[in-house]
Amino acid sequence: MAKKKSNGNFLERFSRHATAWSGSSWAFIIALGVIIVWGATGPVFHYSDTWQLVINTGTTIITFLMVFLIQRAQNKESLAVQLKLDEIVASLEGASNRLIDVEDLSEEEVENLRKHYQQLGKLLQAKEEKESHSIDEMRSKGKRAKKSRAASARVNRS
Repeated sequence: MAKKKSNGNFLERFSRHATAWSGSSWAFIIALGVIIVWGATGPVFHYSDTWQLVINTGTTIITFLMVFLIQRAQNKESLAVQLKLDEIVASLEGASNRLIDVEDLSEEEVENLRKHYQQLGKLLQAKEEKESHSIDEMRSKGKRAKKSRAASARVNRS
């Protein structure tokens, strides 16, 4: 089912168009043209301080504005990706849903999760398994395997 895209308010629409335009080939060509024109006018203005100040001021202003524009676009894209991943995790049977909204955890909590997944990776390598598993599943399989080996050892001793 296709969803209707919201146009948003004026500022959001402007920001979206500015982001798309600033990443285009035309924006690069225009920026390159400005630099070429500025460089070519150097001899006319005798490479004066004012001549240098013009490009420095212009590029500083544009850079300042672009930082916020890029951050806005990155925040929106990051949120959209997180929502899509949350939807995938929530829809997969057997998937651990502990990681839904992981982006809201503290850095320490995220680091602890990273360590858990490193541990999971080591457990999978030790078992030479190629399937995807959660830490809980691997731990419970490990406990079942130990119980099974213990039961087998008891049977073999009798």
